[in-house]
Amino acid sequence: MAEPVYRRVVVKLSGEYLAGPHSFGIDQPTVDRIADDLIAVQKLGIEIAVVVGGGNMVRGVEVSSQGVSRATGDTMGMLATVMNSLALEAALQRKGAPAVALSAFVMPQVCELFTRAAAHRALAEGRIVVLGGGTGNPYFTTDTTAVLRAAEIGAQAVLKATNVDGVYSADPKKDPAAKRFDRLTHSQAIEGGYKVMDATAFALARETSLPIIVFSIAEPGAIGAMLRGEGRGTIVAG
Repeated sequence: MAEPVYRRVVVKLSGEYLAGPHSFGIDQPTVDRIADDLIAVQKLGIEIAVVVGGGNMVRGVEVSSQGVSRATGDTMGMLATVMNSLALEAALQRKGAPAVALSAFVMPQVCELFTRAAAHRALAEGRIVVLGGGTGNPYFTTDTTAVLRAAEIGAQAVLKATNVDGVYSADPKKDPAAKRFDRLTHSQAIEGGYKVMDATAFALARETSLPIIVFSIAEPGAIGAMLRGEGRGTIVAG
């Protein structure tokens, strides 16, 4: 078995993926499978923080299109990510893994507040850190949150888990001629307008020299495979 490439990472999970085969809500078998994957990665000696999206509950952009202000819609979406973070924290703890949910919002009755010190301490104690609440500010995606938190906690890479095995020149589900890239620079990802992450996330990763690894999480063990350098995906770096 190859040695892990990185020792501290941030994994970005979409809220939509947590819905499993459903269009809304939390699919417990899917959450449990993700928890198993994260536990297996931790056993490799890797420190893990996870940023979860909220699209299985609320998408701020969609809510704002129905007359709610964008700021309010985004706040609703960020609160949805807290619910998802609690679901993942519970699944990890139920399986015996030390885990803690940290929120960008102050809600002491629900979970701890994210601070750099709290995250560093939890990782040093061997806990899987689940980050909810986005950045705590509207207009920023959870992709940007993942890069921001990675920079804050000194992670060596961001792993963007998706439903496709990398970055393509076009949507491979619609265009059979779409080309998959093995590597891209941050600038190429921005200039290409690839929709796998937003431009703000790529720009922040470029500024902080953080590699982003885009891969499919459909298969069990995919996170560990990518961290051992054995998986199939796209590395965005440089």
